[in-house]
Amino acid sequence: MNSARRRFQFETAPSSGLANSPTQDRKWPVQYDSVELLAVLADFATIFTASLVAAFAHKLVFGAPQDISRLTGVALPMSVVFAAVFKSCNMYSPTALLNLRNQIRAVCAIWLGVFILFVATTYALHMEQDIRWDTALTFGAVGLVSLIAQRALLRDALRKGLSERRFSGRKIVLITDEHGQHLVNMLSDLGFFVEKHFTLPVFHSSQRRQEKLIEMIIDHTRETEVREIFFGVSLNHWSRLKRVVGALHVLPLRVRLVPTGASSELFCRPSTELGGARCVELHRGPLSPIDLLAKRALDICLSTIVLTVLAPLLLTVAAAIKLDSPGPVLFKQQRCGFNGRRFTIFKFRTMSVLEDGTSIVQATARDPRVTRLGGWLRRTSIDEIPQLLNVLEGSMSIVGPRPHAMAHDNEFNKAVRHYAYRRRVKPGLTGLAQIKGYRGPTPTPDSIEGRVEQDLFYIDNWSFGMDLMILAQTPLELIRGRNAF
Repeated sequence: MNSARRRFQFETAPSSGLANSPTQDRKWPVQYDSVELLAVLADFATIFTASLVAAFAHKLVFGAPQDISRLTGVALPMSVVFAAVFKSCNMYSPTALLNLRNQIRAVCAIWLGVFILFVATTYALHMEQDIRWDTALTFGAVGLVSLIAQRALLRDALRKGLSERRFSGRKIVLITDEHGQHLVNMLSDLGFFVEKHFTLPVFHSSQRRQEKLIEMIIDHTRETEVREIFFGVSLNHWSRLKRVVGALHVLPLRVRLVPTGASSELFCRPSTELGGARCVELHRGPLSPIDLLAKRALDICLSTIVLTVLAPLLLTVAAAIKLDSPGPVLFKQQRCGFNGRRFTIFKFRTMSVLEDGTSIVQATARDPRVTRLGGWLRRTSIDEIPQLLNVLEGSMSIVGPRPHAMAHDNEFNKAVRHYAYRRRVKPGLTGLAQIKGYRGPTPTPDSIEGRVEQDLFYIDNWSFGMDLMILAQTPLELIRGRNAF
């Protein structure tokens, strides 16, 4: 019996050391699994507190009390919308909370969108007398600062909890195959105390050895305070795993599987129910009908508003181009769009040439082909505004991978792997690559590879919240003016 136990099981060093470690007695009453829920509740509390601060600030400055019930009543739906969009972007997961830079970007973009919605709703319902504009601005500013500060505190607390193993957890039994040894330290970092670690017998082991393992697991869990059983195995062992799990049904414990090996990749992909079967999405196709409708509605509304508001500026620029140099006002060029379909892109003419053939030279700093007015138009990106006409006609979107000239498109397609994957969505006026610094010409292989990498990440991880975040950061990138010539 003792020799069999030595063959099938062993205690890991990290587990046995945790029992007497100083931090073991100072565990937080928080489990790693509940971090996401706590982050959502923290956002609700932060937004609600920001509404109270704005109301009391109005009273201190103006001497007249703001109707607190009105402002806090608005804070509740705002927090719901903010949390829903944030959740849809998967920004509440512990791994996402650890990335403070992305958290700040998402908070700024989503909070700005929610605040604009709040202001529009207030005036649409004629509530401006109940909620003064100065109080609303204070609420927006305090809410933004508070949400960012809260993200910094959450990031630091999460780091401390992981590094010092402060998260509370349960005593567990871990059964792994040859690929699951790393799970011992991972589960320990997340607060679980690995009471016993068993190794699944090899594939060709006898039935008696498997039964002996099951007997040892059951005996051990009944003699200790074990609360859960974890399997860290590859699905190549599925038949053996089912037999072991089936035998463990006699235990009133939760049994969980952490897939290892190549099969673990399947569990990272989205899945849906298809009749009585489970369907795993191996390759993300075009956006769903609802996603397409939401994105198209944003394209039409935003492009119509911008073209209407900037109409005087656009007419002035058109006249200035005509006076500055000979040639047409608009520059037209063939580009490759959604699913490889060609379309004609519109831009304000900024050069003395109209290249649209098999050989096109990208603009460079102090390019002699750029006109006097064209240099300013390119630096401010005003020359790109006519592409809103492409957005209205449906060949482009506000946000998406930037389209390249046909000559460059063919060249990049040969040089960069998966370059053609960019055509799975409509090209955009701005995109993730542009706010990440990959704006303007691509003179080196690294620059085009970096742009393609960002474009593919956008396509594979698209969400409405990500579009809002990119739109919010685009003006900041225009002000910085990186690679704009």
